[in-house]
Amino acid sequence: MSDITLNAPKLFDLRGQVALVTGAGSGIGQRIAIGLAQCGADVALLDRRSDDGLANTASHIEAAGRRFLQIAADVTSKSSLAEAVARTEAELGALTLAVNAAGIANAKPAEEMEEDQYQTLMDINLKGVFLSCQAEARAMLKNGRGSIVNIASMSGVIVNRGLSQAHYNASKAGVIHMSKSLAMEWVGRGIRVNTISPGYTATPMNTRPEMVHQTKLFEEQTPMQRMATVDEMVGPAVFLLSNAASFVTGVDLLVDGGFCCW
Repeated sequence: MSDITLNAPKLFDLRGQVALVTGAGSGIGQRIAIGLAQCGADVALLDRRSDDGLANTASHIEAAGRRFLQIAADVTSKSSLAEAVARTEAELGALTLAVNAAGIANAKPAEEMEEDQYQTLMDINLKGVFLSCQAEARAMLKNGRGSIVNIASMSGVIVNRGLSQAHYNASKAGVIHMSKSLAMEWVGRGIRVNTISPGYTATPMNTRPEMVHQTKLFEEQTPMQRMATVDEMVGPAVFLLSNAASFVTGVDLLVDGGFCCW
C-alpha cells in the first residue's frame, strides 16, 4: 500500500482564514458565523442593522478567541458591499471565505401581490446575493483563492404545498442556478461556489407564536418529522467552505430532513 499522509481533522480547520457573513445578525447566518469562528476563522459580520443581534453574534466570536468586525450594510447596495469587503481586508486580512445568508420571506397569492412586494424580495434575495458574490469574488480573485456558500432553500427545488410564495420560490431557484453559473465562471481561477438549501428550519421567523399551526404542518410534512435547528446548517457550511470540499463546486446541498425525496 502506498504511503498516504492524511489528517482528516485538519481538512475542516479554518485557522488563518477570513470570512464575511451576510445576514449575520440572526438565524442561519448568525449560527454559521459563530461556527466559522469556532473552527478558527476571523469573521466580518454584515447585517442591515447594527443591533443587539449582531452584537450577540460578535460576543460569541469573541468568546471563541477570534477577531471580528460588525458592519451595518444593505446587500442591495453595490457600494456598501465594496466598502464592507475593503474594510474586512484592511482590518482582518485577505478575504478567503464568504457566506451569503441575508434574505427575507413573505407570502401572498400571486394574483394579489403588489409589484413593490415582489421587487423588494427579489432585490434582497437574488440581486443581493449576486452583488455580494461579485464584491467577494473581486477580492478572492485578486488573492487567488476563495470559497463562497450561498443560502438558498428547498423552495428553489420544489413548490411548497399550501404556501403562496411564487416570488420567494423563484428567488431561491435563481440563487441555486446563479451560484452554479458563478462556480463555472470562476472554476479555473481558484474560487469555489456552492449553495445550501435548507428545508423547514426553526428560525425566529418560523417560530413566531402565530406560526404554531404552520410549524406543525411543516413537521408533519418532513420525513424526519421535525424542523431543522439553525445549528444543523453549520456543519454543511463548514464542510463546503473548508478543504474537506476542495473538489466540490457548483453543488446545491439539500439539508431538508428528506423532504425532497417524497
